[in-house]
Amino acid sequence: MAAPSRKVFEVFVSRVPWTIASKEMKDYFGQFGQVKRCLLPFDKETGFHKGFCWVGFTTEEGLNNALHKDPHILDGATVQVQRNRKVFTGQRLKRETEYN
Repeated sequence: MAAPSRKVFEVFVSRVPWTIASKEMKDYFGQFGQVKRCLLPFDKETGFHKGFCWVGFTTEEGLNNALHKDPHILDGATVQVQRNRKVFTGQRLKRETEYN
């Protein structure tokens, strides 16, 4: 029997300015709905984040609110926000930082 499919209420955010941290991402996207998680992966060599992240909402309403706003401007830069269609799982999670 196949595992039940989980609904994904995540957005993938790219072009994130290097000056933005996870807390700012979570605070910004919190205006659209309750944020369940924010994953902003860092590069071990440079110490900076990689310029993209995943933001997960607790409800579909939060997801839709974030997708309907355009443009998203953080720290003076326009970031690109799109629906994440796959559940983010994998071994890499242990090596990257996730803030709940």
